[in-house]
Amino acid sequence: NRGLMSGNRQLKHRDGIKGDTLIDIGSGPTIYQYFSACESFREIIPTDYTDKNHEEMQRWLRKEQGAFDWSSIAKYACELEGDREKWAQKEEKVRSRIKQLLKCDVDQSNPLAPLSLPPADCILSTYCLEVSSKDLPAFRSALKNMGSLLKRGGHLVLAITLEISFFMIGQNRFHCLYLEQKHLEEGVKEAGFEIKWMDVAKINFPLSLIDAKGAGFVVAQKR
Repeated sequence: NRGLMSGNRQLKHRDGIKGDTLIDIGSGPTIYQYFSACESFREIIPTDYTDKNHEEMQRWLRKEQGAFDWSSIAKYACELEGDREKWAQKEEKVRSRIKQLLKCDVDQSNPLAPLSLPPADCILSTYCLEVSSKDLPAFRSALKNMGSLLKRGGHLVLAITLEISFFMIGQNRFHCLYLEQKHLEEGVKEAGFEIKWMDVAKINFPLSLIDAKGAGFVVAQKR
């Protein structure tokens, strides 16, 4: 997601979001979101509910044959930073930042239970909660549960698909929670955060694949 990568880089410089530890909630099998984050955090902890996503990420981390090739995205990230040719070093930096992959369940008060980690400097979650939450109360609860992993003054960085009810992967149709901008704002504030920056972008995909109308991006600080 090049738009998200570009936005992450701008936010890093704009708000000084950095520290020791970043926890990514609902990472999926992707690592594009770490090409910017690896410059700001010493450790990145991907978490996901699905073991298959971890298995796919491990293939890339171990440089196994057949692993997904992220080099074009690494080159784009380096291009944003001024030197496209440093993409191989960028990939190695991401690998060095990821020391563990953890199971998460945002419906639990401690999403990483039974583990209990020191509070993180930043929680990242991209296009996860609209898929995992069955209704608005569950969405609000998930935000609070995620916030419990964050130290006071730490940052929450969210990307959420707005006004969506489904998306397709092949012939499989997946349900999503319909969220408007106001639901996102209210949920973040109720979870104990102060919104520092928010943006909404219109998106337009074939209706046969997804019915989303926008994407919301939030940076918030834990009170």
